[in-house]
Amino acid sequence: MKKNMNTDFNIKNVGEEVTLYGWVQKKRDLGGLTFIDLRDRSGIIQLVVRPEDKDYAIASSLKSEAVVRVVGKIRERESKNMKIPTGEIEVLVQDMELINNSIDIPFEISRDTTALEDTRLKYRYLDIRRDNIKDNLILRHRVTMIVRNFLSKLGFIEVETPILCKSTPEGARDYLVPSRISKGEFYALPQSPQIYKQLLMIGGMEKYFQIARCFRDEDLRADRQPEFTQIDIEMSFIEEEDIWDVVENMMKEIFKEIKGVTLNKFERLTYDECMRRFGSDKPDTRFGMELQDITSIFENTTFEIFKNIINASGLINCLVVKNAGDKFSRKDLDKLTDFVKIYKAKALSYLKYNSGELSGSISKVLSDEEKEQLLSKLALEENDLVLIIADQKNIVQTSLGALRNKLGNELSLIDTSRYDFLWVTEFPMFEYSEEEGRYVAAHHPFTSPRLQDVDKLLTDKANCYSRAYDLVLNGYELLSGSIRIHDGSMQKKVFEAIGLSDEEAKEKFGFFLDAFKYGTPPHGGVGIGLERLIMILADTDNIRDVVAFPKTASASCLMTEAPNVVSSKQLDELGIEIKK
Repeated sequence: MKKNMNTDFNIKNVGEEVTLYGWVQKKRDLGGLTFIDLRDRSGIIQLVVRPEDKDYAIASSLKSEAVVRVVGKIRERESKNMKIPTGEIEVLVQDMELINNSIDIPFEISRDTTALEDTRLKYRYLDIRRDNIKDNLILRHRVTMIVRNFLSKLGFIEVETPILCKSTPEGARDYLVPSRISKGEFYALPQSPQIYKQLLMIGGMEKYFQIARCFRDEDLRADRQPEFTQIDIEMSFIEEEDIWDVVENMMKEIFKEIKGVTLNKFERLTYDECMRRFGSDKPDTRFGMELQDITSIFENTTFEIFKNIINASGLINCLVVKNAGDKFSRKDLDKLTDFVKIYKAKALSYLKYNSGELSGSISKVLSDEEKEQLLSKLALEENDLVLIIADQKNIVQTSLGALRNKLGNELSLIDTSRYDFLWVTEFPMFEYSEEEGRYVAAHHPFTSPRLQDVDKLLTDKANCYSRAYDLVLNGYELLSGSIRIHDGSMQKKVFEAIGLSDEEAKEKFGFFLDAFKYGTPPHGGVGIGLERLIMILADTDNIRDVVAFPKTASASCLMTEAPNVVSSKQLDELGIEIKK
């Protein structure tokens, strides 16, 4: 068995005989000597083979990525490379064995490879040899070990929950698994261990955690995969503060250990305040440029568009982009207009402040009084740019929030050295689904309403708030969680509010509702997105960089060519016919 890694050795080991195993990273023939960079998981060490050595022919014939075993003596290098841990030493080879050769590789195994991502994903086993991916996987291991040790010390018990589950409506689309034994019936892969971890609380475990695999059949993006991992935590006999305290201390330990950063106490904002100030429920608070409400300035306006918006109970909000008026041409502003239309905004108005005057797309329709109020309220300075959207509240906030993020990145306003954590609290209990024509659970149907909003569950759903919370880090939703419902009658009431009849509730959640009858403790918890956390710690914005064998944006695996066609025999055994 291999006993040592390359980087176990340094200048103190000169004169020692060592046995090494690894891959040929690079080979150079200089003045009759053959120099080989031998790579293992820990790093590079230089080998030297002389022409008179018995294995010189083997060394000369080696190709990149060949696997070898060498025995040799450590000596001090004449030409040192202080950029690597072993840069002061080299190994004079006495014996070399070619364990396995390699054909020509499709891309260079280096940190800064120019290979396309699709090529790297097709040969992912080679891509993992690159320091970028290898280091991310090691980082992931380190973080999960910190989590396990931290929670274990607090008395949490790690429990594994089933992968083959019952399909229940939890928000996203389920991945279904057909049953061969019960033809026509299906398991579902878990979107999260939500029901099981609540059952564990009913079962008296009190403190549970799991590094849990989850599956959601939804459209992908840079920070989302169809199968992912979450750090799942649930606790009994607690309030929000207890959960927040555990999570904050765990994050502080992770960031201290991994990044050497001491985190301050996490900020807290309600959902409504986040939307009002940032236009997002996962705001990036590393820069300012908050939304500003200027509706009141136009209460008596003669500008027909703004007047109609106000009469329809809409809002007029803006962003002030400091000292940026000369950075945006009319063409640039047209592009920003096209961007906000993605978020259903009908138009983007703008004003520029120069030499004491406002100019721009709506400057001629504003009264002198309105201009004066804008200058005062927005504290405008020379060369400031004002971007305005007038529409219904949700459209105004969402579109300006997206525009804020876009400009923050493009104008380099974000302090990338910071880690800004934010608790977002008191989410709406329900959201209206245009597709279904009814209110649905905004978080999941097991979330407890705020105590003061219980009476609104059936009568005022639009203004009913929950005990749900998210933790946001640098604009990414890092976790979602809530205090759960622990009363059976309350759970039935929430099912009724989202349109589930008693029969449907019993069909989908009968076993869960039955469990409520046997002494359910108050409980709550969180699910932390492990890949998103690692992505931020690894300083990448692509979640595929922190997953060993990721899927593409079309949810396919280029390496194994999954999903793929199965045989008719397999389909017949499952009682399935493919609909053309």
